[in-house]
Amino acid sequence: MDHRKTFVTLGMFIIDEFSFTDEQGNPTGRTLAPQIGGGGTYAAIGARIWLPAERVGMVVDKGNDFPRDIEEKLVAYGKDMWLFRDQPNRGTTRAVNSYRGEQRGFEYSTPRMRLTPNDLKGNPLENPKVLHFICSPTRASAIISELETGWSSTTVYEPIPYRCTPEELPALKQVLPHISILSPNAEEALALLALPSPASKETIERAADKFLEFGVGQSGSGWVIIRSGALGAYVKSRDIVGTWVEAFWSTNESEKVVDVTGAGNSFLGGLSAGLELSSGDVLGATLYASVSASFTIEQEGLPLVTQSLDETWNGDRPLRRLQVLRERCGRMSN
Repeated sequence: MDHRKTFVTLGMFIIDEFSFTDEQGNPTGRTLAPQIGGGGTYAAIGARIWLPAERVGMVVDKGNDFPRDIEEKLVAYGKDMWLFRDQPNRGTTRAVNSYRGEQRGFEYSTPRMRLTPNDLKGNPLENPKVLHFICSPTRASAIISELETGWSSTTVYEPIPYRCTPEELPALKQVLPHISILSPNAEEALALLALPSPASKETIERAADKFLEFGVGQSGSGWVIIRSGALGAYVKSRDIVGTWVEAFWSTNESEKVVDVTGAGNSFLGGLSAGLELSSGDVLGATLYASVSASFTIEQEGLPLVTQSLDETWNGDRPLRRLQVLRERCGRMSN
């Protein structure tokens, strides 16, 4: 029996703080308490929607200011999914999410505690079935170089938004042969390739073709999944005709969308779980991904789990949503 974790992320745990001002920089009076954040955290929860806690893994570095209530909220999802590490000589990684009118900014307010595969060695997170990371193409190369001989992880790479520039394209080309699944969002994909915005299905499909030309995966056998918000997700490999997978919430159900923060990360956690549950069928796994994202965008912060014999998320069952999406997409089998 394979006792490895199904999904592990190298994304950092972050405590998100918030600032709200109008377009002139004046406080709006709105406040929001610090929240659980970090793309890795959202990805881990996206996988946890489908998998028991012991099959999911993430390192959480606890600084000397780590709030007890945040730890309790994490443990509520299942204590076995978190590898807590005490860091008594420093504070927890924090970032400020600033909202100035319609413009959003993001800035770290403390030094970052980045993770690499070395942080997984010698503990239960080592050599997972799926390894997820969010970073620049240059740093992705450094992560790949640390994977030990004998690691057999499927690699799911999510480029970090602010490093999706044409200048990063040469580094991306170098790392793509070592990536099993490349998944930028539409804006990131177009920015890397200097393709015109706004995104359309046509330009997204062109972007996927370009990435495949660069050689995703060993011998070009990898996949590109471009996450495209309300348009859905475009899924393609060199040998499989490109397919659009719908978003769970349609444009006619916009009232269901409260906050899209973390939706893409959660999508990739759901995708990774789906790879296990659909026996490696990437298109089938993308339906799991879409459902994970649907739970994430229904509220500010993480979706809520109710643990019982019939576990629910936000009061609904993930398998029910999966069946709805399968029927909509005409994919009735795993």
